[in-house]
Amino acid sequence: MSNAEHPPAEAPLLADHLALDLLNTEARDDGTAVDFWHSGGDVLRWLARQGIVPPAGSAEIDPAALLAQAVALRTLARELIGRRSAGTPTGLERLNAYLHTHVSAPHLAQGADGKPVLVRVPRGGAIAALLGPVAEAVADLLVAGDFALVRQCEHPDCVLWFYDRTKAHKRRWCSMALCGNRYKAAQFRKKAGQGTAA
Repeated sequence: MSNAEHPPAEAPLLADHLALDLLNTEARDDGTAVDFWHSGGDVLRWLARQGIVPPAGSAEIDPAALLAQAVALRTLARELIGRRSAGTPTGLERLNAYLHTHVSAPHLAQGADGKPVLVRVPRGGAIAALLGPVAEAVADLLVAGDFALVRQCEHPDCVLWFYDRTKAHKRRWCSMALCGNRYKAAQFRKKAGQGTAA
């Protein structure tokens, strides 16, 4: 991931899977580590971009606790996804700790079209309600993901992950606009340099 002058202010949402977007809240820019989470507010904004918001009427959220738990979940997810990629899934009980605190109940609601819809309403603490869907996405990836399609960007300065949902399963870059174009430009410069030398 690079944006030559300045790294983006928010983590990119380009992985096509919530669990991998979680990993992408840490990136690298010109060899320098970039962490998009510096506060509980950063985590809340990232969650909102994913469509995850605090439940109505939930208690005040301790920003420091949210940040600490979100970073711990991200670290755990990176470890578990890496192990699953290597064919050695272990440490699942630590993910279960997040899953078990995410208590929800079915709730019948009126849909936008007037028809009833069945939704799940969080019943646990506010932080568990926010991080529970993310932990579920990690669990879903570990259980049902095709790990032949779970990849990291091929650009040498990028550490972003993605789930390759392209028809031919040939995706190489986190984003064609970011690393794909950087690679093409580097190849062009390389060829131009070889032509000049000849």
